Amino acid sequence: MSRAQRLPLATWHAVILHREHPSVDALKRQLELLHIRVSVVWPQIDGADASCDVVFFDADMGHDGQFPWPRGFAPMPMIALIGSEAPGRVEWALAQGSNAHLLKPIGSTGAYSALLIASHAYQVTRSQADDIRVLEDRLRQRPIVVRAILKLLQQERLDEAGAWKRLRKIAMDWGMTIEETAEAICRDDRRTRNGA
Repeated sequence: MSRAQRLPLATWHAVILHREHPSVDALKRQLELLHIRVSVVWPQIDGADASCDVVFFDADMGHDGQFPWPRGFAPMPMIALIGSEAPGRVEWALAQGSNAHLLKPIGSTGAYSALLIASHAYQVTRSQADDIRVLEDRLRQRPIVVRAILKLLQQERLDEAGAWKRLRKIAMDWGMTIEETAEAICRDDRRTRNGA
């Protein structure tokens, strides 16, 4: 990571969702050395801690209902604390949206790299989810684009290529997406009649 991309860890608040344990103490020491404010909670995260920057959670004793958000939709990076590599426990941790993990018992290292990996994975996942949402919205708007093309074909007596060219020109002139322009054409926006 370049210096410009480093995380502002000194401003972060970490929540460790785990019962009292020597591994929790070791993790807390590591995080405090990074100047991260730490809260240790059990058996669940309440509203006051839900605005933290990262959550470390017990994958061994964890259970559904410990988080105040829907399963797999954490609003921050999640790091699983794994002692038992039982397939069911690992699958549960992944279903919660774990972006990285630390193996227990936790010693004097590992937290920093887990934070960097989790933060990166979380940002990539969020970016991909945003891209998918945009594409799904555009896909849902395709029928209105077809209606706008048909309207241009009829009203302006254009062929299909001419109607598409007209739609693209209007979109460019208005600084809008094709889909937004198609909606304007279908609702008979005055600008389309003025030859914008």
